[in-house]
Amino acid sequence: MSPLEIGMASVVAIVVLIYLGMYIPIALGVVSFVSIWLMRDNFDLAMNLLKIAVGDSVMEYTFATVPLFTFMGLVVSKAGLGADVYDVMSTGFRRVKGGIGMATVGANAVFAAVTGSSIASASVFSKVSVPQMLKYDYNPRFAVGVVAGSSVLGMIIPPSAMLIIYSFVAEQSVGEMFLAGVVPGLMLAVAYVGAIFFMGRFFPNFVGGRPAEDFEAMPWGEIASKTLPTVGLIIVVLGGIYTGWLTPVEAGATGALVALLIAVVRRRMTAKGFWEALLETGHITASILFLITAASIYSRMLGLAGLPNELGDMLANSQASFFTVMLLYVLLMLFLGTLLDTASIILIVVPLFLPLVEPMGLSLVWFGIITVVGAEIGLLTPPLGISCFVIKATLNDDRISLKDVFLGALPFAGVMLIVLILLIRYPALSLAILN
Repeated sequence: MSPLEIGMASVVAIVVLIYLGMYIPIALGVVSFVSIWLMRDNFDLAMNLLKIAVGDSVMEYTFATVPLFTFMGLVVSKAGLGADVYDVMSTGFRRVKGGIGMATVGANAVFAAVTGSSIASASVFSKVSVPQMLKYDYNPRFAVGVVAGSSVLGMIIPPSAMLIIYSFVAEQSVGEMFLAGVVPGLMLAVAYVGAIFFMGRFFPNFVGGRPAEDFEAMPWGEIASKTLPTVGLIIVVLGGIYTGWLTPVEAGATGALVALLIAVVRRRMTAKGFWEALLETGHITASILFLITAASIYSRMLGLAGLPNELGDMLANSQASFFTVMLLYVLLMLFLGTLLDTASIILIVVPLFLPLVEPMGLSLVWFGIITVVGAEIGLLTPPLGISCFVIKATLNDDRISLKDVFLGALPFAGVMLIVLILLIRYPALSLAILN
């Protein structure tokens, strides 16, 4: 077999092994290692490339942002900031049809700006939002669908682990990726609110709900006490990056410290809780860095096989347009989204398509936003919609099945697809803050 044929077979083998249940980094790393060995018939070369991959990925200074932002998100969750923001939002929207759903989207958007985790958002708002919506007779499918749909904001609105992973693969600035994610993230949040209003107006049975007769306005002092800590944290982290006062790593460290101080002042952080947050940060960081290391050796294997260049030549010879390339890219991400998590999609697909996108003169920062939004749709689609599984597991309610969660999330996956098309059509939306 030629190196190109081995490279093509290895990509197929990786997807098949992952689909059969093999741990993703192992599938990426082992298949790539064996493929390099077969291509060059040199075991020592494969070992040396593996060593380089480990050194180039794990030792990158930029990846200090992963544990810092992860720890900040976990502390913020334990401090109850997500529930506080939701309380304020629900007070403002409660009299509107589907208002509690809109409040969930708004609170999730704010929460995303201090956690960067879809899983954390899905877990927190399953506990605080879904019971409230069921109390006011909302359709259970709508209730869980809103939480599932808005949870993906955690991976788009910075700080986001997925934007960090992409920045490594595409060799882009983490700070620029964070800034580019702000407008698309807010666009998606506004689109969700608009979709809920539309569904409440034209499909009231799907939304359900009744007016909040026991509604009481929240005093301004209470609103301030519940929102100022979160707003302050957002200003410190994103404001520090935007003004250039802080690098992403410094912003992560400062944000983690401020979040910890908030949790301590609010008496929400015990010694046991602090230790649990540290342990969970270690687990999440290790899994992400293991993925990145495996993806690094995978990228080298693709380069040796010449697969990206061959793919580029094929599209050039067929005179494929920008529209055709992006259509193929989005379709591939949607397909892989039914099998893989977001990080895996980014690590597998981006190295293949970067050599196609760069010659077109397209912004790789914009391409990163398209990649993350497209891959995030997979969080809401079966059979591996991770956010949907988290919501079902967190609720532990026999009245709501996994099927209900997926069906409830379906309209929000459609809204994401519309926003993705707009972002592809108008790249300036992603680059507005950078220009």
